Amino acid sequence: MLSDLKPQAPDKILMLIEEFKADSRQGKIDLGVGVYKNPEGVTPVMRAVKAAEQRIWQTQTTKAYTSLAGEADFRDAMARMVLGELPADRLATLSSVGGTGAIRQALELARLANPGVHVHVSDPTWPNHLSILKFMGLPFTEYRYFDPETRGVDFEAMKADIAKAGRGDLVLLHGCCHNPTGANLTLAQWEELAQILEKSGAIPFIDLAYQGFGDGLDEDAAATRLIAARLPEVLIAASCSKNFGIYRERTGILMALADNGAAREMAQGSMAFLNRQTFSFPPDHGARIVSTILTDADLAADWRAELEDVRKGMLALREQLASELRNLSGSDRFDFIAHHRGMFSRLGATPEQVQKLKSDSAIYMVGDSRLNIAGLNRDTVPVLARAIVEAGI
Repeated sequence: MLSDLKPQAPDKILMLIEEFKADSRQGKIDLGVGVYKNPEGVTPVMRAVKAAEQRIWQTQTTKAYTSLAGEADFRDAMARMVLGELPADRLATLSSVGGTGAIRQALELARLANPGVHVHVSDPTWPNHLSILKFMGLPFTEYRYFDPETRGVDFEAMKADIAKAGRGDLVLLHGCCHNPTGANLTLAQWEELAQILEKSGAIPFIDLAYQGFGDGLDEDAAATRLIAARLPEVLIAASCSKNFGIYRERTGILMALADNGAAREMAQGSMAFLNRQTFSFPPDHGARIVSTILTDADLAADWRAELEDVRKGMLALREQLASELRNLSGSDRFDFIAHHRGMFSRLGATPEQVQKLKSDSAIYMVGDSRLNIAGLNRDTVPVLARAIVEAGI
């Protein structure tokens, strides 16, 4: 049996990580992996996370199972963080194995309801979106999103493509900090998008992986809250990896908003069923860290303060890089970097130019020229800016 398996295509980002590790050059810069790093190049454990873990260690008396849907305190706290007011009569929630697990369970839920469900995804999008869709055999269509000339959103093209979505189709949207481009819709554009979705009957599916990394914790949730208030059915996958810094704990949540109580009960039962078929009970440690923080005023305040420092640090790096590039190039063509939000920006470089950055300057980024702003610090920004200009980007 095992000899009949076929080789799978390796993940390009994971390959890049290994290539970076093997590079013996001094001063090499990793802008590929999508993980936050502080100026010392470390992904730190946040203060509130350490305090919450200490409290859990001191007070926890059992490691027994919680429930198929996960700890209720975690699900309620996360739903409030994302949605603000908790629409309990419409809301079904599910603890998942990271944000990726929430995406997978959302697609499984949609397929359970409609085996022929069609999914619309942005071009470009996080590569794992497409990988999961292909593996599941779900039909999908890419809608235009990124304008390679302006490095912003091609909103008119996006609207035209999403307007073609049919009733019951899923439209996968990045709630904030678009990955891989960093280019986001304005709230006014989200309003227009909501009108299109209302008219078509397509169901918005929001991937919210970076809440708190863009314009602020509540500001980054504003688009998701707008869509949730306007549309009768919405799916939301949220991750705790980035904003709580608990990447390896694999903590996420799926939220399903239904248009009535009966549908909400059906969704909740179906979501618990899907967890049972996949891994039974979800992991609890990361979820308990998050719920401990969000339900304690002092821990929550400290977490918000540290998250805000992270966000402002990335914004400062964006502004520094845009300024360095403006000075070196004598052009404002890189100003989009300061306007983008989140960890990523897409430079608009060719694969050959990306390869030149790697071979000539030991600067590693994904082949589509997505760079992780959080992989920089004040000292490496000028190095990157000089290499970008010398590569002819």
